[in-house]
Amino acid sequence: MNHIRYVEYNARHDGSFVFDVPDGHDCWLLLITHTPAFFRVDGSLREYPAKSAVLFTPRSPIYYCASGSRYENDWMRFDSDEDFVSSLPVQGVPFPLPDAEYCHNLIQLLTWKNSFPGRNNERVVEQLLQLLFSELQEASQSSADSFSQSPHYHDLMNLRKAVYNSPQLPWNVSGMAQQLHLSEGYLQVIYKNTFGISCMEDCIKARIRLAEDQLQYTTKTIASISEFCGYHNVEHFCRQFKRSTGKSPRAFREKGKSRPS
Repeated sequence: MNHIRYVEYNARHDGSFVFDVPDGHDCWLLLITHTPAFFRVDGSLREYPAKSAVLFTPRSPIYYCASGSRYENDWMRFDSDEDFVSSLPVQGVPFPLPDAEYCHNLIQLLTWKNSFPGRNNERVVEQLLQLLFSELQEASQSSADSFSQSPHYHDLMNLRKAVYNSPQLPWNVSGMAQQLHLSEGYLQVIYKNTFGISCMEDCIKARIRLAEDQLQYTTKTIASISEFCGYHNVEHFCRQFKRSTGKSPRAFREKGKSRPS
């Protein structure tokens, strides 16, 4: 069972902010930081970067404060006897979130569903909490050295999500580099080091993924699908599709039709 006492997103404080509760709360406290902050861990004060999460157990000491001119976070005080909460491998110590925006969006939804009455609120809140802690579980089990990851990691992640959301756009290395304020060469190096694939190969992968869906679930012509997926030349599209899937677009569509419904 879970019960949210209070949840807030985008809480803002000035540089003098200090949160010091030596005896802790009688409930769980979850924070997701938007700015760097100092946390006291094992008696020592250490600065942790933005886009970190920390879960404080009931009755555990809590101390954190701003490390610059402002402090911003999402936070939630809640009761829970669920294993997906108590089994989080890292407790009382901040850990980095590979996709902090996703967690932030879930906190927003939790805030809204917890604030306004609704017939299915209890069930929806439970599902949102499970989604949030599933992401936290995965993030907390990442490499212990993940705080040393590329300082551009979250920008790269947002770029990649944009590519997969709209693969038909005219993506190119130059435009991506300008968007992230990086040189083209540096972008290509850190993108491949981060995701194991070059940025343009990732664009092709995203376009082919969209094309597969269009071939299977629409009656558009192959030429129309080629244009829809961002290709200006249908022959080029067909070559890339076959190189990626091992089949021509037509053969892929025919195979899809033969699958049992």
